[in-house]
Amino acid sequence: MRTLFWELVAGVTGVLVLATVIGAILGARSGGASATVINLNQRIRAWWAMIAIMVIAISLGNNVTYLVFALLSYLTLREFITLTPTQRGDHLPLVVCFYVLLPVQYWLIAANWYNLFAIFLPVYGFLLLPVLTAFSGDTDHFLERITKIQWGLMITVYCISYAPALLLVQVPQ
Repeated sequence: MRTLFWELVAGVTGVLVLATVIGAILGARSGGASATVINLNQRIRAWWAMIAIMVIAISLGNNVTYLVFALLSYLTLREFITLTPTQRGDHLPLVVCFYVLLPVQYWLIAANWYNLFAIFLPVYGFLLLPVLTAFSGDTDHFLERITKIQWGLMITVYCISYAPALLLVQVPQ
């Protein structure tokens, strides 16, 4: 497993080195004035940072990897919610999303409790959030608001949490 991981890291590093060289050549050709080439080089540098963080996290063990992905989920959910119109009645469901559902989802991965991990957010989270919103008494655009929160949770927590869950898969050699 470790050999396969380092082979993957070497392959990704090779692709990034090639992309960096191409970006440098394009930058030199354009004289550094092309917005497209500048954007490309910024994205390549961002990928270097992302790959470095993931290699360090995975090298330090599963728990560090779970924490990195939980932080990633937290930040993406926060970004999603800032782009979504919310009302006062959404505050309790959002607190539950950030400080209960997200940590429990990653704890279930760390506990290797796949059966509950797979259904926790799509079943229990989807049932709990509308109830909490209804308790607030704020029914203005209720379905639209709760749907945005539910699907934000699914995209930014549930889907992202499957990446570190892959560490639990036992690959026969």
